[in-house]
Amino acid sequence: MEHKKIVAIILAAGTGKRMESNIPKQYLVLQDKPILYYSLKTFEESNVDDIILVVGNGEIEYCREEIVDKFKFKKVRKILEGGSERYHSVFKGLNVINYADYILIHDGARPFISLETINRTIEEVGTYNACVVGVPSKDTVKIVNEEGIVMETPNRDKVWAVQTPQAFSYEIIKRAYEMLFKNNQENLKITDDAMVVEYTLNFPVKLVMGDYTNIKITTPDDLIIGQSILSRMW
Repeated sequence: MEHKKIVAIILAAGTGKRMESNIPKQYLVLQDKPILYYSLKTFEESNVDDIILVVGNGEIEYCREEIVDKFKFKKVRKILEGGSERYHSVFKGLNVINYADYILIHDGARPFISLETINRTIEEVGTYNACVVGVPSKDTVKIVNEEGIVMETPNRDKVWAVQTPQAFSYEIIKRAYEMLFKNNQENLKITDDAMVVEYTLNFPVKLVMGDYTNIKITTPDDLIIGQSILSRMW
């Protein structure tokens, strides 16, 4: 793809309730560095041009001094406070971007994203305009009703576990989020950005092969797994 302006929105505004820690999960330490450091480092080395970092309330100065400046991340152009939900944070990030051709949205609590996956996603979004990273499910998945009774067992060959980054043309993702808020559709229980594009624009989304190591650090058990992954990667 000829050079286009690529902006990454990295979300680090979560409180990490399931981590059972007073420290937000993105600031917990893995091998002497905060979790957020690792995803920022990989995006810094990628074909992304700019990074917008979205953090929790009152955390802008901490992130700037203790992470961005300390580790000399040059591509972080703006740091801003997020909203009450993930999709609010994404929309805030989109609204501070003056110009971009494509947007990558990544969870800062996924520290093991690979450089190859980021650059592959950038290549794919240039063709499809809406892409999400994921991996084929290793497990059989059941669809259940409110009582927990199995209603359906999808063909495992067609089931993927979705990760981030998720990538879109700026025009598509901005329009999708604007429609979401304009039509008061936040009650859709939105869990990722592709869902916004799917529901508001009915736009097809391409799956991009990711890595099984690209886990999200959510619980104390994930920290143990993360230490093992990190020892092999760094």
